[in-house]
Amino acid sequence: MAAQRGTPGTGRRLAVLGAGVMGSGIAALAIGHGMAVSLVDLDRRRLDEAPGRIDHQLRTARLMGALPEEAVPGALVTGRSLADLMTDGPAFTAVVEAVTEDPDAKAKVLADVSALAAPGTPIISNTSAIPIDELARATARPVDLVGTHFMNPPCLIRTVEVIRGTQTSEATLDALRALLAALGRESVVVDDAPGFVTSRILHPMINDAVRVVAAGTASAESVDRLMQGCLGHPTGPLRTADLIGLDNLVDSLWVLHGRTGDEGCRPCDLLLEMVRAGHLGRKSGRGFYEYEGEWA
Repeated sequence: MAAQRGTPGTGRRLAVLGAGVMGSGIAALAIGHGMAVSLVDLDRRRLDEAPGRIDHQLRTARLMGALPEEAVPGALVTGRSLADLMTDGPAFTAVVEAVTEDPDAKAKVLADVSALAAPGTPIISNTSAIPIDELARATARPVDLVGTHFMNPPCLIRTVEVIRGTQTSEATLDALRALLAALGRESVVVDDAPGFVTSRILHPMINDAVRVVAAGTASAESVDRLMQGCLGHPTGPLRTADLIGLDNLVDSLWVLHGRTGDEGCRPCDLLLEMVRAGHLGRKSGRGFYEYEGEWA
């Protein structure tokens, strides 16, 4: 049974596949701008928790003045099957895939979506490192596929990296730009490559920061304070790692390592040990720092 709340705002209807940290965050951003969202996940527990996570993000974003005051929140519908939700209401403006950063998992979801969505519907893969051309091989219509790299939390970070695959059509790119503009986001379009721009620069740098901690040169707090105070990094690389999720960071680094051969992208041992121990950052309550209360 689908769960629903709110009222549609802008007439746009967005499907978001994956109710994890990024999927919930993208859903919250759309709802906060008056868009109806259908959120899909096979994991019943994660799906049940998603409305609370989304409400928490919306409250935080409103307190920080990050959402338009005049927008009527969009409706949220949740379900475990995109096919079922597609029959309930108007056609989707776009479909956003936001499942785990695993090439096989993403390829399977994108293959299913391309078989269901009407031709011309933008299919957006939210990924931090996997090349769009690689994912396009799983789709029936590569021209409809385009990439985004939203930063966490999407409601608070206004710039979105947009990845144009070699087969992405101008119509798809234009539709995505219009959607992001309606969400109050700035698009920066880049060409396809492993890690694109942000992850190709940031993730190896975080990996090096973890190596400094592992070598005993400095604590996580000292590394972050130096990067903030001396180099102007807003949060420091290790707090950023906790926000990304250390498991997501490791997945991204393996993608970069496998597709570039850069040994600097091989996840360092301390990072792998923390992930094995379940210390994933904010979402687990502990990473390089400890966190109290629920993070959404």
